[in-house]
Amino acid sequence: MDCGHLLALDRGLKNDEDKGFDAFSGLVGLRACVDIGGTKVAVSVADAQGIRGRVTEPTAKEGNNDALGYQIIRLIGESCVSVGLSAADVSAVGVSSCGPFVIHDGCIELTAPNICGGMAGKARGLPNDWPSAVLEALLRARFGQVRVANDGIGALEAERRWGALQVNGKPLDHCAYVTWSTGIGMGLCVDGRVLHGKNGNAGHAGHMFVSDNDDALCGCGNVGDVEGLIAGNAIPRRFASAGYADAATLFIAAYAGDTRANAIIDDLCRVMGRTLYNLVVTLDLQRISMGGSVFWHHRDFLLPKLRLHIKGKLGALTDSFELVPAGLGDRVGDYAALALVLS
Repeated sequence: MDCGHLLALDRGLKNDEDKGFDAFSGLVGLRACVDIGGTKVAVSVADAQGIRGRVTEPTAKEGNNDALGYQIIRLIGESCVSVGLSAADVSAVGVSSCGPFVIHDGCIELTAPNICGGMAGKARGLPNDWPSAVLEALLRARFGQVRVANDGIGALEAERRWGALQVNGKPLDHCAYVTWSTGIGMGLCVDGRVLHGKNGNAGHAGHMFVSDNDDALCGCGNVGDVEGLIAGNAIPRRFASAGYADAATLFIAAYAGDTRANAIIDDLCRVMGRTLYNLVVTLDLQRISMGGSVFWHHRDFLLPKLRLHIKGKLGALTDSFELVPAGLGDRVGDYAALALVLS
């Protein structure tokens, strides 16, 4: 990793006008940047002055299945007003969203396990029975130019353009972005080509099985897949009865020397480590960058544990591989949405 590049990038993130960070050079028009997660929606606008007017709300999960789409339209308007602009000035909308997706009448709808309660049923505890959430059709009717993509793909494009998945300004050809957050998601690139799949769902490796554990219902309906076992919202479901009400509580206990908490985290890292290893050897990757709230807030603690599950195994494929934190840090979601409407 080019440390000088990362230092310049960090300065650029603190001040979007930093000349060493060219995300906004030559940007004409106003773009809306939408980051949809299972927990919250974040909306900003971007122009030649940078990414501005960030507003956030808990992700809409009640009412009709168009509630999320209308929430985003409203938040775009609020973001614009906060910086003295009008939503009528928005020339394109980039939506970096958790998935999976389905295509209905040519437009993307979400079938996200942490948003749509019609997938795993009442046992999952979501307050709706949506099989999907209407998204792209509503945004196109309001704004015209819209690009919706898996948040892993958006983050991958941003990391290749500005973050840790490039060397000396040149994007890596064989790489991935992985988020460990409310859910587990990936963006994949092989031979310089970002992988999309038939419905834009390539990278949903969070729903594969890498463990014999079968004690966790995922929102997709699987029992014991990666997301069901280790995602941020899986931790309270699996371990609240042991005294760990959420991820923060679990890690605080581990830092304090709680042996049971440390054993749980080691097991979570075994599942994620196997997942990362499988990606490396299946796709022959050079580098994976990681983000997401669970990983990012505890990256110094988790990174060495995860690397242990890759290093030394099948050296022909792993010796030249790197696992690194996201170069865009906790702002990767904002830049992911922007990257989608710069191409």
